[in-house]
Amino acid sequence: MRTLDEARDACERHAPGLYSALADIPLLELEQPGNPGLELFRKFGGPGLVIPRAYGGRGVDPLDAVRVVRAVASVAPSLAVATTMHHFSVATLFALAGSLRAVGTEWAILEGIADQNLLVSSGFAEGRPGQGILAPTMTATPAERGYRVTGAKRPCSMASSMDLLSASAAVPGRAEPVLLLIPAAAEGISVHPFWATTILAGAESDEVRLDDVFVDERLAVTAAVDDSGAVDELQTVGFMWFELLISACYLGMASALVERVFRAGRTSRDMLSSLGIRLETAALLLDAVAHLLLANRTDNPALAQTVIARFAVQDAIGEVAGRAMEILGGTAFITAPEVAYLATASRCLAFHPPARQSCGDSIAESLSGGTFRIDRE
Repeated sequence: MRTLDEARDACERHAPGLYSALADIPLLELEQPGNPGLELFRKFGGPGLVIPRAYGGRGVDPLDAVRVVRAVASVAPSLAVATTMHHFSVATLFALAGSLRAVGTEWAILEGIADQNLLVSSGFAEGRPGQGILAPTMTATPAERGYRVTGAKRPCSMASSMDLLSASAAVPGRAEPVLLLIPAAAEGISVHPFWATTILAGAESDEVRLDDVFVDERLAVTAAVDDSGAVDELQTVGFMWFELLISACYLGMASALVERVFRAGRTSRDMLSSLGIRLETAALLLDAVAHLLLANRTDNPALAQTVIARFAVQDAIGEVAGRAMEILGGTAFITAPEVAYLATASRCLAFHPPARQSCGDSIAESLSGGTFRIDRE
């Protein structure tokens, strides 16, 4: 498929050697706990993908980030999902530093992530139904030269391989949350089994608990609320990045399934055309969201457009996966376990926030000229 080939080319340009190294390993092996995917991601410079070149990263823009993630997901679904949490965390940190005009510490952290190929997991509220993904999931109590942090994140991708945990925490008595970067080796952090299904088990999505963990004040940034609404804007930027990249993950899985249909040659050109149109429409929608980020369009209408695009992509993936399975037939389902795996895994976009039922009214309100809001519990 041409557009999947273009995604592979983008991956080779920005992370030379990564795709071929992953493609040499059977997909189902990469989906097992303890697989080599994350170490290959480090080896080929993946952690610096979306960090600007000025700070030691690869400087990949949102358009090419979509393509790289799509390519990786086509051969290593769990790795794509896990590292999307890394990219989202890094992109949000960079947006925070820029929006609040932070100096010194945050830039050094970004440089360190790229230079040392560190993995940053997400302790934001992704995974909590109806909750804004930058809303606090932990509590940070002020202490001498820092904070004492308590809470838990489940599921937390890269739980066993992370170098840093990014998280927002509520500070008692303050309206403003604090954004934290917490070393994974800090005393008081523990990892516990949580992910019971075999689907996407390679993402290491277990529970991470923090019990009175000390975080140096130099690794904390207060997200002050001012008249410009900086915090709201930051949540929008973070949410747009998250929706863009997590949708690209599942699009990559569906693309790998449809590519098998093209290679099998068991259906009509009309059916291949129909599958391709549905799949590439989804890709074009993600490109539109990427263009919003490139143009610094991070206002409320842009947020609404992003969520609309995500649900349209989700629907397209579901339709394409079902048709592809039907065309490939029962023999492929029985004899090629990757087919059934990709068809099942590609449907998991529905489990990421926001839930459709939580924002249907808000989408209608936005389409009528009102404000789009994501409900929080």
